[in-house]
Amino acid sequence: MSAQPAVGFIGLGIMGLPMARNLLRAGYPVCALNRSPGRVATLVAEGATTAASPAALAAISDVVLTMLPDTPDVETVVLGVDGVAAGIRPGAVFIDMSTIDPALSRRLADQLRAAGIPALDAPVSGGEKGAIEATLSIMVGGDEAAFERILPILQALGKNITRVGEAGAGQIAKACNQLIVAVTIEAVAEALALASASGVDPAKVRAALLGGFAQSRILEVHGERMLNASYAPGFKAKLHKKDLDIVIAAEHDAHLRLPAAELLRERMTELAERSPDTDHSALRTLLAPVTA
Repeated sequence: MSAQPAVGFIGLGIMGLPMARNLLRAGYPVCALNRSPGRVATLVAEGATTAASPAALAAISDVVLTMLPDTPDVETVVLGVDGVAAGIRPGAVFIDMSTIDPALSRRLADQLRAAGIPALDAPVSGGEKGAIEATLSIMVGGDEAAFERILPILQALGKNITRVGEAGAGQIAKACNQLIVAVTIEAVAEALALASASGVDPAKVRAALLGGFAQSRILEVHGERMLNASYAPGFKAKLHKKDLDIVIAAEHDAHLRLPAAELLRERMTELAERSPDTDHSALRTLLAPVTA
């Protein structure tokens, strides 16, 4: 692999567009695809190229990277007609940075390995802000040698990059992350709701808590969103609901009972049904004083 491998990037959503832009800024040749062509045009205007299909993109790429909303999207883009698997060359590396079912990550790794192509699952945390600032936390599963080869690409996208284990391990780590994030958002929402309903200034409560053991990035960032009722999506409720579905599936596979995960899947499902495209911090909107 050359010092500047050609990167094929599929999926230019809230996270994907700034990630692809950061690869361009780091000097990587980027060929981009997206379901909505307007975002491709934006990136092409900044120096990227595009291709007619995932297979065509893969055929000219040393590394193919996907950043897609859900498990079926990744399966279609990789294994479908004119998908990545139909065009990717032996010796190239496939990286899926979407958050999907670990079972598909393992299946993709097995199928691509048989064709001489290492595959890594590398989901991220950090939201739109982390994607823009290239400070994402990246959790990687897959072959260690392949991970070392593509590490400079990941370093152009994030700061905390950890190979967790073999194929699927990155997705399990992301499921753990999404469980903690959901529970913490709910805790912050309930705390601020309690303060407000008790006649205490929730902004001052948040300020006090930020100096103590309850301090967290969620209290800092999403707590402010809640105080301002500002729920433009950094991470959409419907996507977090999808992620919690993955947590529950992993819970069943591991023969565990995770009561908080089950409760938060219900809560996020309610929010996603009401306002699918609002930010997940809008869990606060589900809380109101109970009337007699």
